[in-house]
Amino acid sequence: MKVYFIGAGPGAADLITLRGAKILRQCKMVLYAGSLIPEDMLQHCQPDAELLDTAKLDLEQQQECYQRAKQSGIDVARLHSGDPAIYGATAEQMRRLDNLNIEYEIIPGVSSFSAAAAAINSELTKPQISQSIILTRVSGRASAVPELESIDKFAKHQATMCIFLSGPHLKKIVADLLLHYPPTTPVALVYRATWPEQKQYKGTLDTILQDTKTDNWNLTTMLLVGSVLDDSLQVESSLYNKDFTHIFRVPKKNRQTES
Repeated sequence: MKVYFIGAGPGAADLITLRGAKILRQCKMVLYAGSLIPEDMLQHCQPDAELLDTAKLDLEQQQECYQRAKQSGIDVARLHSGDPAIYGATAEQMRRLDNLNIEYEIIPGVSSFSAAAAAINSELTKPQISQSIILTRVSGRASAVPELESIDKFAKHQATMCIFLSGPHLKKIVADLLLHYPPTTPVALVYRATWPEQKQYKGTLDTILQDTKTDNWNLTTMLLVGSVLDDSLQVESSLYNKDFTHIFRVPKKNRQTES
């Protein structure tokens, strides 16, 4: 018997990995967060699988499901939105599985921050502009963010930032970002990336609050901020420059000499 923590991806049923979908089809019991994972994702499950919405279950009740599966000798798929390593609340489950002597494995998934970048056709790292991505969130009822990791402290770097669950906190987030980023810094909001109801906004730090209403961007909204979102900054990596050499490619002039 084994528990598989599977990254379901950002929402679209075809953005789960091939490995994740294959294992999902093999499991007799499937635990998933119904508030974060669309029902379309469950099409990958076998028809007679027991489906349990963890939005209605506390951690002890989920543990009871694992124990019951162990007694029945069946594998369990535990679906997590995005990638299980990011805000997945998997560590506490794995500790309990260790105590129960139940084997588990993690299957990575597509994170909502990369899905949000894809939605706005943007690259989050660009040469000479930003080579770092800060993934963060603001404090919520379920878990607080350490003071050393506050938005205003991260903003000092002016790197690309991806702020999860940002919708209800836009006013405070924008105020903290403006302490260090220029007002004209590009920003983007993406609500439910890859879901049918996906929507997005692109603007700047000094326009976002004027152009949007917080009530329209609640819950699963990603805020992207950074100069990399400015398409007018046309910098290029040297990686594919014709004069850039590495062990797999020689300069064009050398190829001509060799021929």
